[in-house]
Amino acid sequence: MNGMDRLIEKIKQTNNPTVIGLDPRYEMLPKGLTKKYTQDLEGVAKAIIEFNKALIDNTYDIIPAVKVQIAFYEMYGIPGMEAFKETCRYAKEKGMVVIADIKRGDIGSTAQAYSHAFLGKTSIGEKEEFIYDVDFVTINPYMGTDCVKPFVEDCKKYDKGIFLLVKTSNPSSGELQDLKLENGKEIYNQVAELVEKWGKELRGENGYSSVAAVVGATYPEQLEQIREVAPHTYFLIPGYGAQGGKAKDIVLGFDDNGLGGIVNASRSLMCAYQSEQWKEQYGEEDYAKATRAEAFRMKEELNQAIKMKIYG
Repeated sequence: MNGMDRLIEKIKQTNNPTVIGLDPRYEMLPKGLTKKYTQDLEGVAKAIIEFNKALIDNTYDIIPAVKVQIAFYEMYGIPGMEAFKETCRYAKEKGMVVIADIKRGDIGSTAQAYSHAFLGKTSIGEKEEFIYDVDFVTINPYMGTDCVKPFVEDCKKYDKGIFLLVKTSNPSSGELQDLKLENGKEIYNQVAELVEKWGKELRGENGYSSVAAVVGATYPEQLEQIREVAPHTYFLIPGYGAQGGKAKDIVLGFDDNGLGGIVNASRSLMCAYQSEQWKEQYGEEDYAKATRAEAFRMKEELNQAIKMKIYG
């Protein structure tokens, strides 16, 4: 079973095409939690670990995967990176598929080093050791084949997976990604074709490759178009909730079996306790229960939209 088949299996088990993004900023954490720890890097890291573990404990049985954005840990130095590693380890221990959102993109030995750190193993003398040992990473492929190849090789060797940036959800993505080439194709479509090519040898039992794509929910027309261009490519779909992506648009990236995409929500799940819908019922003390409630709501909304797409 390759990396993508394992993710699809978890999606089927939970009946939920959702990934919770853990992108914690210190100021976003409940005040009652931050007061427990010292206001230094070590204290911040401890608060983040407690926050993340509480969210994982309250969602691992209903959400198949977690996406851990490394930037929000790097900003807190070495203690922050320890929090990153512990979050990934704990989510994996709970049975969640772990996506490290690292957006690496470099060539040759540098790309190989990144891949060894997160997907494969690092050589130490005669020994080889997993460092972060996550299931998927995000990659920026805009430097071409040689920046992707080392990751693909580790995907084959260790049954892992990668999500390659194709059409991102940010407002200015079109400045480059929507430009047309001499052949008439937009750059994002050219990249989608390359993703299909790079992943051809890694297609699994469900017909999808472990070489997958990031396609933003905020551009539904492009999402539908890329699905046609890349029929064997699974989509990680950011932009739902706080960024404005709607369920009815997101499902344009899904296939007729209700597969093909997993939808990321970060702020709307992490900070559900602050939302108008849940803050009265739960508040700061029950922040993790608010996240669970929002996760159920999101799951139902997405599944309803998928059914409407399939059955009309």
